[in-house]
Amino acid sequence: MAWLVAGLPAAPAVWCSGLRKRYGKRHAVEDVSLQVARGDVVGLLGPNGAGKTSVIKMLLGLVRPDAGEVMLLGRPATDPAARARVGYLPELFRYQPWLTAAEVLTLHVRLSGLEVPARDQRDCLALVGLADRAGDRVGGFSKGMQQRLGLAVALVTGPELVVLDEPTSALDPLGRVDVRDIVLALKSRGVAVLLNSHLIGEVERVCDRVVILDRGRVAASGTLTELLGQRELRLHLTGLSAPARARLAAVGTVEQTGDWYTVVLPPDDDGAAVPDLVTDLAALGARVHAVEPARITLEERLLGILRAGSAARSGAEQ
Repeated sequence: MAWLVAGLPAAPAVWCSGLRKRYGKRHAVEDVSLQVARGDVVGLLGPNGAGKTSVIKMLLGLVRPDAGEVMLLGRPATDPAARARVGYLPELFRYQPWLTAAEVLTLHVRLSGLEVPARDQRDCLALVGLADRAGDRVGGFSKGMQQRLGLAVALVTGPELVVLDEPTSALDPLGRVDVRDIVLALKSRGVAVLLNSHLIGEVERVCDRVVILDRGRVAASGTLTELLGQRELRLHLTGLSAPARARLAAVGTVEQTGDWYTVVLPPDDDGAAVPDLVTDLAALGARVHAVEPARITLEERLLGILRAGSAARSGAEQ
């Protein structure tokens, strides 16, 4: 834990090592270690029963691990001060139906012991799309509206770390886009986010790193580039002149299969150079019939990891 040495960078928002938890004879979590850096968005993925929610609860001090160590924002997770700057949206929650949305926020601000001006509380409701429902009782809210309110509760105190457990489970497509925008806005302000979601596409859009759990263990972890491999571009081209071929080769390694060309893009290429490449090829006389991204998706990678784990366990049992 190098951050404990004076003069070194601030502690990670989340650091844990060797987490274990057993319920009866079932090992829910076994030797899980992970880290969330300040300002990073880390996705937690895995099938039902993989231990994702158990890990989150141990990180937040809601469940005591049988073994392992957890630090939040540089403090032991057992220290209440460690959780003072943490916002949490649990997977399952319920607010008092007789309270209004504004009263729910006020209650949770009081419970936190922090000072949040009424104006900031109203702004938080506006952020999640509930500005016009602040005075309405929660008992009349739809599941999606309650999910938005839960997100407001997680954000209202201006936390340095936000933990979201299935934040889009009850939201329509527009609501999911709103959550994505909020997560990206948090990241831009240096807030760390730990996101547990079954919506793999959303994780792929917003996360810097991904941790994949399977049967309570870390099956894989890393950046999207590390997990998904190199980004590639497939182009269907005809009429390529020698200059056009040279322009194509200047981008990266090229493999040809008939009229299809697969180009391995540089690791730091975010796709911004693709329009210029297509324009240049057309100007050099090439006919561009199709342009397709060719990198494996996060869903395909996740399924491959889980299937490999299942096959390994089946082989071990035989």
